[in-house]
Amino acid sequence: MIAQVNDPIKYIYSFTGSVTIVLLFLTTSLSLIKRHLNLLKYRRVIGLFGFFYAFLHFLNFYVFDAEFELDFVIKESLDKPFIYLGMICFLILLFMAISSIKTLYSRYYKYHRFLYVVLILITVHFVMAQKSLSIIQWVYLFVITILLVLKFYQKKDLLFKG
Repeated sequence: MIAQVNDPIKYIYSFTGSVTIVLLFLTTSLSLIKRHLNLLKYRRVIGLFGFFYAFLHFLNFYVFDAEFELDFVIKESLDKPFIYLGMICFLILLFMAISSIKTLYSRYYKYHRFLYVVLILITVHFVMAQKSLSIIQWVYLFVITILLVLKFYQKKDLLFKG
């Protein structure tokens, strides 16, 4: 059965944005569960899929809203804070995707920590774009808070063990 969609463009925005958030959350979560289930070898691929969906999300904006006009993209990015945040995140993810190549990763891996900044900013972007807080947005906010706290304690434990 096919779901009824009133606004297909908004649906594409929501779908690609939500998948991006989930994949990026999953990427950061893999190191938290490595003691029980080591899936770290898939982190790069999952992160690149997250970038791919972010690219589709951006492409939706560029094709359907901006109609291939770069001036419109720049104007909207400067006028609307949630688009500005989205563009910042997209550029960071673009850098991370490019620097995921093995030869570049060894030089730029430290900058991949900006993923945590991206997670915070895309959550804010998502909430601002929806203009209201639904249950799913509260869940996203809760999950990112838990992830950041767990990552903080994970790093703290590594500091005390080493």
